[in-house]
Amino acid sequence: MTKRRACPPAPGPLEEFAAHFDPLFARLAQRRGLRAYLEGLLLPRDRNKTLTALAGAEPVVGAQHKVVQGLQWFLTEASWDHEQVNQRRVQLLAGDPATAPHAQGALVIDDSGDRKAGRHTAHVARQWLGSLGKTDNGIVAVTSLWADERVYWPIDVVPYTPASRLAKGTRDPEFRTKPQLAAALVQAARDAGICFRAVVADCFYGDNEGFTQALGRAGVAYVLAVKPRKGVWALAEAAHTPVEAARQLAWTSAEEPGDWTAVTRRFRDGHTQTWWAAEASLPAAGWGPDRRLRLVVATTDPATLPKLSTWYLVTNLPRPGRQQQAAAFPPADLAEVVRVYGLRNWVEQGYKQVKHELGWADFQVRSDRAIRRHWTLVCCAFSFCWRAWFAEHPAQPAPAEPAAAPTGAARGEATGQPRQPAQGSLVAGDAAPGARLADPVGRAGALVAGMVTSAPAGPAVAAA
Repeated sequence: MTKRRACPPAPGPLEEFAAHFDPLFARLAQRRGLRAYLEGLLLPRDRNKTLTALAGAEPVVGAQHKVVQGLQWFLTEASWDHEQVNQRRVQLLAGDPATAPHAQGALVIDDSGDRKAGRHTAHVARQWLGSLGKTDNGIVAVTSLWADERVYWPIDVVPYTPASRLAKGTRDPEFRTKPQLAAALVQAARDAGICFRAVVADCFYGDNEGFTQALGRAGVAYVLAVKPRKGVWALAEAAHTPVEAARQLAWTSAEEPGDWTAVTRRFRDGHTQTWWAAEASLPAAGWGPDRRLRLVVATTDPATLPKLSTWYLVTNLPRPGRQQQAAAFPPADLAEVVRVYGLRNWVEQGYKQVKHELGWADFQVRSDRAIRRHWTLVCCAFSFCWRAWFAEHPAQPAPAEPAAAPTGAARGEATGQPRQPAQGSLVAGDAAPGARLADPVGRAGALVAGMVTSAPAGPAVAAA
């Protein structure tokens, strides 16, 4: 057997991170490609991170440069397995006490779409794109992410193939709905040994009976949002929707809250918000405080139930004190349910970072394999940011006891958290967003500084 040739090192701590993946790449050119690709993703974002940008070549004209062609070969033709690379990445995160998953975190399920032109790129079709808020030509990925009050990182990502791209449409054996893909991601996370308090997702998944039933059959705890006007058949005088059930709850004022319980939400910038949570009943849907599924309503104002700051949550976590022979999951009070769902926002924060800074949707390849490889490498760059941050800012392991206070932010909710530069990074203290940074190591510090300052606050005691 020939001796394995040494690979030129990547700059700074990026080499130590990349070296963990070397056994998965058989050839020197592949190991060089890994380092070059990660370094390009971490460089300042002067333009879209196409292959020419990653290699520092001139757009279009530089596409034939040997360095660009090398990256093209690495991404599209080289014989390496992106699933093995992703597994190694998750193992590194799980093995580090600073980022290791624990039983009080959340497994966040979501999907995100990005505009793409034409129809020759795999999975691209006219479909709903959440990032645009409308139907357009593009590609959609279903993702799973682990999050707690300190860190959050992607676990898996799979592309969604619309029925219009398949020969037999929805009857094609290869067709999978987004909830079906999401259920498979939950099972994959469990198979990988990733522990969590519950699966959380927005109302697209909470309203899908197939998804909730799949989680129930798998014995997985969940806290899922449902639409406020998701209707069920009932007697005329009974509640038909979650919002009607919420309006039946007694409320007079903060001094006389009736059925509502005050919950204090704390954010990393130090400010707090008082929310109100209550157990609602919707018997026609089988939801209630003493049923297998609970309907929890959380809002900033029980009197008006404002649309942008009211959550309607269905969970199979039992209520404390409920009489039952054998609880499948540890009980969760109202504050715990709100806390767990509040962690869902960090998938949105993660999307901003991988898209705005790391070039998630900037790929210019067409094959399914190349797209999946690009996404895997972006996730690797994202994970390196956390690793570089904690190398300079040692963190204690996550608390073993359940957090009592609800934290996090709702989808689209402004947290008021100021953007601050990383302490000790290679970025000038007064550098404007998007300014040129010193090197990829400094870029990692800048990216992860945004992660830390915008993450939820640590556990605290909830108000009664």
